[in-house]
Amino acid sequence: MADTSDFKNGMAFMMEGDPYQIIEFQHVKPGKGGAFVRTKLRNLKSGRTLEKTFRSGEKVDSVFVEKRKLQFLYRQGSECVLMDLDSYEQEPIPSDQFGEQAKYLKEEMEVIALVANNETLGYEIPNFLELEVTETDPGFKGDTVSGSNKPATLETGAVINVPFHINIGDVIKVDTRTDSYLERVKK
Repeated sequence: MADTSDFKNGMAFMMEGDPYQIIEFQHVKPGKGGAFVRTKLRNLKSGRTLEKTFRSGEKVDSVFVEKRKLQFLYRQGSECVLMDLDSYEQEPIPSDQFGEQAKYLKEEMEVIALVANNETLGYEIPNFLELEVTETDPGFKGDTVSGSNKPATLETGAVINVPFHINIGDVIKVDTRTDSYLERVKK
């Protein structure tokens, strides 16, 4: 058992029968009334996030979440084949377990499996990836209006908005959490 004074980013605990992980938290002590903790939580099974407020001193069931390193090998129909980097065992996983992040899976990419009580709760891919643009409208000289974007298809099949100066063959850095373009990578 842990209470709200033990909260820290990344901590996992059971709530309403599901494991949740703290994304961010804030202790609040108003001038009047009792203190409380405002949190942003992620359900480790479904990936959904929610905001919840706990009274100061409220107890929660903490959970130890182990992180296993896996490597994405290839897609096989609606499944993704992953290899455990310690035992070299291959396991097919339904691609819907990756949720929206499945569109960023690239061969030989390292993936983290979140495991608690010998049950795989979910998978995490890197927050930032460098991917090649395979399809986009051509950029024109002088097309430098800031804030304007065009759609681009990446080597994994994901489609994101990029600035006009990005062309086919460019390698860009992408934030996989927000599906946003960050910068062009120098070769």
